Amino acid sequence: MQLLSLTEVRRHAQSGAAVEARVHVQIEGVAAKVTREQKPYCELSLADACDRMTLRVWSDHPEYKPCSTLKASDFIELSGEFVQHQQFGLDARNWKVRHLNGQERSDLLAGPPELRAKQAADWEYIGERTRALEDPRLRALGEAFLAEHGERFRRTAGARSYHHARRGGLVEHVAQMMRMAVAIAPLYPQLNLDLLVAGVLFHDAGKLWENHLPETGFTMGYDERGELMGHISIGLELVNSLWRRLSAENAEAWKDLAPPSEDVRLHLLHLIGAHHGEPEFGSPVSPKTPEAMALHYIDNLDARLEMFATGYTTAKPLAARIFDRVRPLPGNLVKSLDKFQQPSSATKKDGQLL
Repeated sequence: MQLLSLTEVRRHAQSGAAVEARVHVQIEGVAAKVTREQKPYCELSLADACDRMTLRVWSDHPEYKPCSTLKASDFIELSGEFVQHQQFGLDARNWKVRHLNGQERSDLLAGPPELRAKQAADWEYIGERTRALEDPRLRALGEAFLAEHGERFRRTAGARSYHHARRGGLVEHVAQMMRMAVAIAPLYPQLNLDLLVAGVLFHDAGKLWENHLPETGFTMGYDERGELMGHISIGLELVNSLWRRLSAENAEAWKDLAPPSEDVRLHLLHLIGAHHGEPEFGSPVSPKTPEAMALHYIDNLDARLEMFATGYTTAKPLAARIFDRVRPLPGNLVKSLDKFQQPSSATKKDGQLL
C-alpha cells in the first residue's frame, strides 16, 4: 500500500471510493467510550503534520485489545481502506496498526516531502528578506530574532485552528506575506517597505508562545504566558526587549540615523499592535499609518485564502463544487473557476475554432 498523508487520503476519498493506503500518525488522545447500547469502544485522535482524524475502534474489531494499550504521543502506522463517512468524516475499515520505528518517527515529524521543501524554501526567503532590509536597526532586530528564536519559530503554527494550523505554518504565513509586501510596494511608493517587511516578520512573533508545537509531536499545548497575555502583547514585549538591548550595543552607530531610532521603534510597535485591525478582534489600536493598514489587509488576505485552500480538502462536500462553510469565512465554499486554457492547435484552423 502507498504511504499517504491524511490530507492526501481525505482528498482521494472525497470521490466516494475507498482508498487503500498507509498513514503515519501520532496519537493525540485515547478515550474509552460506550455506545448508546452500552457497548464499549475506543476512540483514537490521530494527527500528522497537516491534518487530523478520529478512529473509532469497536469492541468486535480484531485490533480492539491492542488499541486499548495505546497511549497519547505514540507514533503508529494505520493501514487499510479509508472512506469519507457521511456521519463520522474520514474513517477506516479493514485496518491494522503497528508502531513506527525511529526513522519513521523523524520523517513524520519533519512533514511530508512537499511540505518540508516548501517550508525550507519559505524559511530561507524570510532570512533573505530580513538580511536585505536597508535600515540597519530593523535588519539587526530581525536577524537577532531569527538567530535566537528560529528553531521555535519553525515549529510554530499560524493559528490554533483557522489558518496555517500546522507545525511550521507560521513560516509559510510570514514568507507569503513578505512576498505580498514586496509585490505591492512598487504600486504604492509611499509605503516604507523596510518597516512593512519588519512588521510582517514580527506581527505574529508572540505566537511562538501562544501556538508553538513541541519538538516531539503535533499536539499544540497551552502556555501560561500565551494565555495570560496573548500574542500581540507578547510580540510588543519581545520587540521592546530586543530593541533595548540592540540600542545599547549600537548606541554610537545609531545615534545620527534618520529617521530617529525612537520613531522607528514606535512605528514598528504600532504595526504589531494594529495588525488585527479593530479592538473587537484583539488589537489595542486601529491601523493609523499606511504600513499598518497594508499589513492588516495582507495578513487577512493570506489567512483567508489559506482557509479556502484547506477547506476544499477538509470541508464536507454539499454538492458538486460546493463545500460546507469553514468559519470564520462568511458562507459555503464554492470551487474557483478553472483558469482559461488556450484551445489546442488541433481545434483551430486559420485562427478559427473548428
